[in-house]
Parts: sequence; C-alpha cells; structure tokens
Amino acid sequence: MAILGRIRHVTTYRYAKPVTFGTHRAMFLPRRGASARLLGWSAETSIPSKIHWISDSRSNSVTVMDFTEPGSELAFTFEVSGVYFGVNGVEAFPLDRRAEEVPVQYTPDEWTDLAGYLRPHAEDPDGSLAAWAKSFVAGDQDQATDVLRRMLRSFRDSFHYQAREEEGTQAPGETLRLRSGTCRDYAWLMIEALRRLGFASRFVTGYLYDGAVDGSAVGTCGAGATHAWLQVFLPGAGWLDYDPTNQISAGFDLIPVAVARHPAQAIPLAGSWFGDANDYLGMTVSVAVEKIGEVPDL
Repeated sequence: MAILGRIRHVTTYRYAKPVTFGTHRAMFLPRRGASARLLGWSAETSIPSKIHWISDSRSNSVTVMDFTEPGSELAFTFEVSGVYFGVNGVEAFPLDRRAEEVPVQYTPDEWTDLAGYLRPHAEDPDGSLAAWAKSFVAGDQDQATDVLRRMLRSFRDSFHYQAREEEGTQAPGETLRLRSGTCRDYAWLMIEALRRLGFASRFVTGYLYDGAVDGSAVGTCGAGATHAWLQVFLPGAGWLDYDPTNQISAGFDLIPVAVARHPAQAIPLAGSWFGDANDYLGMTVSVAVEKIGEVPDL
C-alpha cells in the first residue's frame, strides 16, 4: 500500500519598510527514488522572481530564486504532490554479517564513498560526546542495531524537546549538556555520536507526516514545520532512517528532502536581504502534510 499525499510549505518574512533581496535557495522537493514518486510541484513568491532549479553535489534538488523588486513582505509558497511508498525498518532487511557488530566493517570501496559521513565534523574538546557515545556499547560483541535502539531510547527518556525561534543548529556538546533541543539538534548529536562509534551517518531534512491530522490518537513532535533526522548506512540494508525526536525508523511518517554531511548543507530556505538591521520584523512558517488517499498494490 502506498500513500497519496500533498505538502504545502509557506514561509513569510516581514520588514518595517521595503528592503531589497539577494538570491534565495530552497530545498522542498522530496527525494525521488524507490520510496517516492512526484506527481507535481510548484514554487511561487509574493514578489516577482526568476526561478530555476539545480541539483547539488549530493543530488538534492535546489530551487534558486532571484529578485529585482523591493518589498516589505516576502512570502514563499511551495507545494508538491506525490505517491509515497514508505520506508522499511532494519527488521525488513537481512544485514550483512559485517554490519551486525560494532564497529561496522565497511569495504574499501564503501570507506571511499562514505568517508565524509564517517569522519566526525564537530569538535569534542572535553571528550563528553565520545564518552556518551561509548555508553551505548555493552561489549565487544554488541549488536549494531541494539546500539542504535539504545541511543534512540535515550532521547525519549533523557531529553526534552524544545522548539526555539533562533535559526541554526546547536553544537552536539551543547545539546548533550542541556539535554534538550530541536529536531535538528537531536539529529546532529546522534550523527556525531554514531560517527565516533564507526557508523556512517548523514543529516536529513524533510517533512513529517503527523497521523493526528487524520485522527490518530498519538501525534508527533516537530510537525507543522520542516523536520530533521538522520540516516545510517548498514551493509545489506543501505541507508536507514532514524528519527531521535519521535523514535521513528520505518513507515510513512518521514519524507526526506535533502541529505548532507552536516546541517549547514541542508537549510530548507536561505537567502539575503539588504536594509537596516532593525527593519527585520520576523518570520512565520507553516507546513501542512496531508494524506489524500491510498494507492492499492498493483
């Protein structure tokens, strides 16, 4: 069974008086492949713009928008519809034996391809991040999937989800110290911890389907905005999703848009404007992920 869905993503920036705008880049198109088929999409701006599309070095679709007129309000409206087949969890795949224990044994070719996702990116000056990562390994013969499950559970049991207005992503050490953060903070902390255990891990930004919209008894954290999680490469299964915010690793809830080595490479919408510093009045974001229907197996 596949899900027919629609996503509407609106971001609005407001200013005290008209300002001018530089190039803006957006990532909103779900990644196409075995798990998704796109049926249609559109990008509109409240101020006239020239729009074109590119693919970055990680095969993410990027919408590039250039403006020639000033304005006191700039709104971006992105819409996409498609068929989503969902993703299977690790239980659905027979892992290679070299993926069963910690550290995972990657082949020379895999090491070459995965080097950027294996090497830690963030600093760990006091060693607290490495120590936290090692605390999830029970012994030399520990199962890799057990380590992943323990780490996911730790976010549920020991961390407090905290939305905030500030842009950007906390350093992993700061999220660990505070034991709180946003979905981006959680994902980045788990990625950097797993890299220190020898897991190839990458950052994912995308959308989160909240079943509560369609009557589910339990909602999810992070719905109503763009979402972030991570993927781990396990030989025999490939890239598998892990969402530390909601403890999700399979199903239809996670809809990936972009993958990256670190969060700064996967910002949903970024650009520049020119005016006085106090002209900026703030922004609002609204994301609706709707299930339109189901597509029966053929």
